[in-house]
Amino acid sequence: MSKAKGAASDDDVIIRATDVTVRFGSKTILENLSLDVRRGEILGFVGASGTGKSVLLRTILGLNQKQGGTIEVFGTDYERANDADRLAVEQRWGVLFQQGALFSSLTVLENIQVPMREYLDISPGLMEELARLKIDLVGLAPDAAEKFPSELSGGMIKRAALARALSLDPDIVFLDEPTSGLDPIGAADFDELIMTLRDTLGLTVYMVTHDLDSLFMACDRIAVLGQKKVLVEGPLQTMLENDDPWVRSYFHGKRARTVVSKEDNPYYDEDQ
Repeated sequence: MSKAKGAASDDDVIIRATDVTVRFGSKTILENLSLDVRRGEILGFVGASGTGKSVLLRTILGLNQKQGGTIEVFGTDYERANDADRLAVEQRWGVLFQQGALFSSLTVLENIQVPMREYLDISPGLMEELARLKIDLVGLAPDAAEKFPSELSGGMIKRAALARALSLDPDIVFLDEPTSGLDPIGAADFDELIMTLRDTLGLTVYMVTHDLDSLFMACDRIAVLGQKKVLVEGPLQTMLENDDPWVRSYFHGKRARTVVSKEDNPYYDEDQ
């Protein structure tokens, strides 16, 4: 697996959030949060439930309004961009929402074609060919194309949703809890798929997750959200060495035994 290393230049930063504040009514969810996402990396974004991980993702996508700060995607301030520039940005990202969010009345093939119909002016025949290529790309059997979401397993739903996220050949994909609801084998297979796609397609991956296995196995960098901002960011070793109580509990707690042994992790605390 190829890893993104070292300090990033401005050319390497494809998402830059600076001093972002988001409020819902009188409740502040994010306050003066700053985070860079680097070209070609898999960034794992983690934090306690309710801290605002998905809020930041939706704010980057322009689905939530922020009350302060700036977010630049591919050098464009999406909130202030004109329609043409917004369209150009939207065609360079793909999104896999939690639970897949497939349209229940459409087949897998038709779900994958939704972004193509919205953004591309191509023939129905070419659209079908491209959609079938995406089905193959994510490891689904050809006959999955004609199935409806209700006929798919949880793992197949995730892969179908990923195929839709890849339908426009994006530069970055946003994954919201991509392995939630999957058994350990299915989750590991999905992590492998994400790493393979990153390496073969040159993708950047922004992954909101609670899955320790995904953080240990797939992510080049991890950013931890807490106290309405990014508490710490860096490679896994930075997380293991950090003394913040929540970070230490998360990466050295009892659940961490499933992903790292005491012999492999000198910071492991048997008494936690």
